[in-house]
Amino acid sequence: MLIGINPLLSPDLLRTLCAMGHGDEIVIADANFPAEACAKHLLRADGIDAPQMLAAILSVMPLDTYDRTPANVMQIVGKPDEVPPVVALFQTTINDVADTPADLGSIERFSFYDRAKSAFAIVQTGERRLYGNIILRKGVLRPNDAAT
Repeated sequence: MLIGINPLLSPDLLRTLCAMGHGDEIVIADANFPAEACAKHLLRADGIDAPQMLAAILSVMPLDTYDRTPANVMQIVGKPDEVPPVVALFQTTINDVADTPADLGSIERFSFYDRAKSAFAIVQTGERRLYGNIILRKGVLRPNDAAT
């Protein structure tokens, strides 16, 4: 155990987050997501819901400030402007936890799958709410950012 590290962040996930560079992406996926088929590197987080995992990851990973939408969710098929409850929770979590809060972007379902295939890693959670998927783009730590 480590002081100040969210216990949902496994050693493998912490190593993955550290290995990611600026602009690399990580997907937090729900239980229905075809993660095995899409992932270059798959991490399992069964029993953990997606907003909890989002908060844990954002507690240690900066979002990309060079991208207008460093966090993107999957659009509902046939209803691209509708916001599912889990996506509303994602936005609240980003507003509350991210180093630089940002508005969520959205991506059509099959485009989301294609983008997930090029992500650095996918974390498959036990999230059962539909459309509980989000892609995060990693930002940078600047020289004056405090290390804790």
